[in-house]
Amino acid sequence: MNHNNNDMTDNELKELLDEKFEEYNTPAFIDNDPICVPHLFTKKEDIEIAGFFAAMLAWGQRPQIIRSATKLLQMMDNEPYNFITAATRNDLDQFGKFVHRTFDGEDCRFFIRSLRNIYLKHQGLEQVFTAAYKQHGDIGPAITAFRKAFYEITHFPRSEKHISSPVKNSACKRINLFLRWMVRNDGKGVDFGLWKEIPSSKLYCPLDVHTGNTSRELGLLKIKLNNWKAVEELTDTLKKFDPNDPIKYDFSLFGLGINNKISKFDV
Repeated sequence: MNHNNNDMTDNELKELLDEKFEEYNTPAFIDNDPICVPHLFTKKEDIEIAGFFAAMLAWGQRPQIIRSATKLLQMMDNEPYNFITAATRNDLDQFGKFVHRTFDGEDCRFFIRSLRNIYLKHQGLEQVFTAAYKQHGDIGPAITAFRKAFYEITHFPRSEKHISSPVKNSACKRINLFLRWMVRNDGKGVDFGLWKEIPSSKLYCPLDVHTGNTSRELGLLKIKLNNWKAVEELTDTLKKFDPNDPIKYDFSLFGLGINNKISKFDV
């Protein structure tokens, strides 16, 4: 089927998206996706922290993302929550040589210190996002509130580029990906559904080069740039097909994009 047209009816589009969702939202999908990294863990906080690092490193070749995130967690003795909350300055020295793309050892040490602050002073990642979501009723301001908490401790300005902001009209793809993992709960075994107080209907679609291109080919997205306005537009369009769980179609857009050699996460 040639998907490169805008002539499909809504019913045909929904059928195509639902078909691809069923095809890719399976445990078989996990091994070659960065979500395999948090699936190595069983404790809630370990899943959150492993998922956070895997999502934050999710740009570039998928195998390299998985290798980098796995290596990082091995350096934490595969007990990320215990490590982060108890690590001394000496324990952090080893991370000085860690590099993934533009994320270097200095960023890595800051992320660990910041996560310790989040868990010890803010009751953890879930609490920061959930409290802000409840206050605003929208994930956009919740991401902004999280970002403020994350950067409240001393840091080099360069580390700020690794967590995007809707206020700056960034697509915030990596945070939206992380939130999909933590919030969506459809019992299919891919997404975790650990966070119960943010509804799936309020999530935003992770948008990168590939999902953007595929969405435009299908007529789901008109905005040309991959920014926060495009994220809002795409998510609103997907709500036509499933208002309760619009970003389940992230799987569909991924699957359709494979035909375009989608082997990367690009931001």
